[in-house]
Amino acid sequence: MNIAIIGAGIGGIATAGRLARAGHRVTVFEKSGKPGGRAAVIERDGFRFDTGPTLFLMPEVFAETYAALGERMEDHLELVHLDPTYRVHFHDGTRLDLSYRLPFMREQLDAIEPGSFERFLNFMAEGYKHYQLSLEKFVGRNFYSLLDYFALQNLPLLFQLKALTKHAANTRRYFRDPRLLAAFSFQNMYLGLSPYDAPATFSLLQYTELGDGVWFPKGGLYRPIETLAAIAEGLGVRFEYGTPVRSIQVNGRRAEGVVLEDGTFVPADVVVANADLPYVYANLLPDDGSAARLARKKYTSSALMFYWGVKGEKSPEILHHNVFLADDQYKPSFDKIFEELTLPETPSFYVNAPSRTDPSFAPADGDGLMILVPVGHLDERKPQDWAALRERARGFVIERLESIGVKDLGRRILFEETIGPPEYLKALNLAKGSAFGLSHNFLQVGYLRPHNRHARYGNLYFAGASTHPGTGLPIVLLSAKLTTERILKEQ
Repeated sequence: MNIAIIGAGIGGIATAGRLARAGHRVTVFEKSGKPGGRAAVIERDGFRFDTGPTLFLMPEVFAETYAALGERMEDHLELVHLDPTYRVHFHDGTRLDLSYRLPFMREQLDAIEPGSFERFLNFMAEGYKHYQLSLEKFVGRNFYSLLDYFALQNLPLLFQLKALTKHAANTRRYFRDPRLLAAFSFQNMYLGLSPYDAPATFSLLQYTELGDGVWFPKGGLYRPIETLAAIAEGLGVRFEYGTPVRSIQVNGRRAEGVVLEDGTFVPADVVVANADLPYVYANLLPDDGSAARLARKKYTSSALMFYWGVKGEKSPEILHHNVFLADDQYKPSFDKIFEELTLPETPSFYVNAPSRTDPSFAPADGDGLMILVPVGHLDERKPQDWAALRERARGFVIERLESIGVKDLGRRILFEETIGPPEYLKALNLAKGSAFGLSHNFLQVGYLRPHNRHARYGNLYFAGASTHPGTGLPIVLLSAKLTTERILKEQ
């Protein structure tokens, strides 16, 4: 078969490689000049920044992808196990270094909330159960009908996975201190979700961090992109960079191919869209009402990103991964992000300093800091003043970091690059400038999430964050696997 793939994000790359290894002719059309999509890289004046994901989780999923392409992950990625996984800073100056070392965790947790270590172990055990059940029964398989999804044997899983319980409420069963409640529920923000809306199933996130561990591939999170793209090319995949797709040409109940921005028609037996799914329905397909329905669904949050090249010594207060929580304004901060679509008065934020693990990310006399400040997505009814919000976020982060001992940070920033909701919309075609795609509430997961095959056009498929099973680098790799399996089964 001749297969056209729209978008060279990691989902498009992995799908292309799998299909090429199965013997098909695959061409990937990518609007930008390099692979990766939102997982990109900035290089400037000796500094290097990953602009997309920075946490390498679930290494077994990556290993399976490399194996499916005929390679060993170990031959392409040099993984470093991070411990502590990251440092959590609370509003009152206390901190918590999350670690897989249980005696160390016992000492820290019981100092914050006496007796909490035993409940932490129970919390982790629940997260492990959710992780295993989710991968086996929901995340790692295709669903072909509503009856398939709500089959009798699956109904008990709704309760076993606590799919109808909110994550924040479930966390309160284990911890009372607001600092620990925040420390063990904020991970929902990795997926752009509020713990007050996300199902308790997502306690699996804490297990993936402390059970399976947080890893770092030398060279950064762009290394999987580079290596998988090179492997796919070796399998015969042709990547056409700087080649936007204008539309998907359809006829009757089939997609006939893609029309490029310059008007060229490229016929295909199968089309796979790795571009953001809501964008595809709104811009690349004939209007059948689906785009309007998708626009009414819940979307994940966005982010204000700052990339700072800093002059001077690397501050010992900053580890590789750092989280600063507004635990005293926890619920109101999520209301601001998800209800009012703006920046909280007291924002929580994340700092990534990869030169702590890989010195090649910054000069010897400098430091590279990536800052992520969660914020609401674009508000079409009441557009936000993004310049003002960026400036407020920037000032807050600098002041907060200087308060923990990062000396004269504001005066030492050599350069700054930023990305926010308007850029996510314009540069990456992410609907509403939402950094993580469609949300993952109960009505938007599994078979209830947009399907990975179009309902009308039987040879049009999807891979990526807004289709099944969802967002996050390893989950998008699973999306590529499931979409490939479906194509090979049905075409």
